[in-house]
Amino acid sequence: MISSRPREARHAVVMTLVSDVAAAYLQLRELDLELEITRRTVGARRQSLGIVRDRFEGGLTSALDLRQAETDLASTAAQIPDLERQIAQTEHQLSILLGRNPGGISRGRPLTGQTFPPTVPAGLPSALLERRPDVRQAEAALVAANARIGVARAAFFPQISLTGFFGVESAALSDLFTGPSRIWQLGPSVTLPIFNAGRNRANLRLTEAQEREALIRYEQAIQQAFREVEDALVAHRKAREGLAEQDAAVRASREALAIAELRYTSGLTSYLNVLDAQRTLLGAELAQSRTLGAQLVAVVQLYKALGGGWTRDGGQARVP
Repeated sequence: MISSRPREARHAVVMTLVSDVAAAYLQLRELDLELEITRRTVGARRQSLGIVRDRFEGGLTSALDLRQAETDLASTAAQIPDLERQIAQTEHQLSILLGRNPGGISRGRPLTGQTFPPTVPAGLPSALLERRPDVRQAEAALVAANARIGVARAAFFPQISLTGFFGVESAALSDLFTGPSRIWQLGPSVTLPIFNAGRNRANLRLTEAQEREALIRYEQAIQQAFREVEDALVAHRKAREGLAEQDAAVRASREALAIAELRYTSGLTSYLNVLDAQRTLLGAELAQSRTLGAQLVAVVQLYKALGGGWTRDGGQARVP
């Protein structure tokens, strides 16, 4: 078992690298989408400026409306260089992760065209976490300390479902670290205290300081594994909920802008209302793109937290 520690260390490095590359690429595509939205907005505001200028020259609007349109166009266009800077820096970061010199990155599908993985299924077993490199390394350290790993797993590794209906975090996972007694909830009538040093550690015959340290590290690795899974599931659920709200906000903002532009060209309102509607739409579209990116990154985080996804082929993880 000790000989497996270098292998698990390599597995941890590979898993981290894969996750970092995926997250950086999704961030890059999210920035690409922000740049596309901003450029499209600049084009629309340039057209609006032309309309305002024509109305001003025809004596149908004030110089204030013209200056407001010019200011809004310039302030929006000023965001483009900063987005281009962020894109270049993210490309360089991704190049380094891929072992290349800093440079451009070839693009695949846009963020809105990314294929979502299969829905996170209900009833994911906590046993999936046993394949995490950090948990395996901690188990190897326990074996090196002459602990009985089977007893340790039974005493410290709760067997629960990680997900409930619709792939969200299960109640058992959410309650794992809560409550005054800090116990693992194993079922309706079975609970097992995990911090009872007097009994569980005695059963494992851990008497030396080094052995106790190995057990503590094992406990910490397990707690960290469950915490990371819960964090990723919560992030995925909240991003999915937020994206539905952002979609509705974008639709409403587009309708509001169309109405404001029609009222302005009809002489029923000032250009300030058009500007407000344009700013609201830009903000809604940018928030929508960021939320979509967050949802995809949460899937990457869940993949890493589960030790390589949520399906197995021959005992090995498969990327969803």
